[in-house]
Amino acid sequence: MSQIGGIPAVSVLVPVFNEASYIETALARMCDQEVPGGFELLMIDGGSTDGTRDLLANFAARDSRIRILDNPARRIPMALNIGLRAARGSYIARMDAHTLYPPGYLATGLSRLGAGDVEWASGPAIAAGEGRWSRRVSMALGTPMGIGGATFRRLGPEADVDTGFTGVLRRETLERLNGWDEDWLVNEDGELAARVRAAGGRIVCLPEMAATYMPRDSLPALARQYWRYGQYRVKTSRRHPASMRRSHVLAPAFTLIAPLAFLPGPFGWLPRAGVTVWAAAAVVTAGREWRRSGRRVDSALLPAVLAVMHLAWGAGFLVGCARFGPPLGALAHLTRTAGARGSAALSEARG
Repeated sequence: MSQIGGIPAVSVLVPVFNEASYIETALARMCDQEVPGGFELLMIDGGSTDGTRDLLANFAARDSRIRILDNPARRIPMALNIGLRAARGSYIARMDAHTLYPPGYLATGLSRLGAGDVEWASGPAIAAGEGRWSRRVSMALGTPMGIGGATFRRLGPEADVDTGFTGVLRRETLERLNGWDEDWLVNEDGELAARVRAAGGRIVCLPEMAATYMPRDSLPALARQYWRYGQYRVKTSRRHPASMRRSHVLAPAFTLIAPLAFLPGPFGWLPRAGVTVWAAAAVVTAGREWRRSGRRVDSALLPAVLAVMHLAWGAGFLVGCARFGPPLGALAHLTRTAGARGSAALSEARG
């Protein structure tokens, strides 16, 4: 794959807003990509006020591959569509300004798309916090309780996933689907992935494309993030019922039963049992992380981090049901799918 007439093979879209703390390190790593055919970096700035714009301008003055675009709306899907319209490459990659990508990230994605059997090549999202709380959030996101059903957060062999973390797509795929839906201010990649899959496309997660990112460094910031995630999962599930996973209903269920555990007498025994099971799982998870990492304080606080993640996501989901309407079609689809799996398992056991 060669660069023709100065046109890059890949256009990388990077939404930015007040990223001065991370942008220099992240952008330097982006510039280290080794891509046959070349690439361009489109930095789409939402009006940063912390010096990010000046840092970008300094980079752009030294590297002609970098272009700076304006995003007056300050929202990620708008930024991505601005970048898509300005892109010159036949392939589009999305990168985050607070994430570090391996040097072969783009080349690996292009090679995998070249096989012709997938529409979206992505890699695992590996949390790697440095701050006091971001370390603990990273620890939580390395456990089954923290990951849930998000298989793109796990390292492993190539696997089909229902959504990708950033990644590389063909430009024609995005243009055929009209880019990112600007009504999705959160979970825009999940909504896009649902459309890709509904059109028959495959999304794969490749271990060679694993990227590390810095999670939130405070519990309030983590709670706000997961609150938004939960709300927009409802919206995505309403439009794309098949996108809902079983894990999506666990956090809302836990959020509902947790207050009921304080009911007196026999009324609260079932909620108390549910909360006890959750607490036991959290304590076991913390114990395993203590033995694995030796980080006593971080491990001891792991249940608190998990509680914030689950309760905030679950509360957001419930608020999303009030805001957008309950995802009844998705719940019905989930029930039918579970029933079909149960019938298949029973038939296999009898056979």
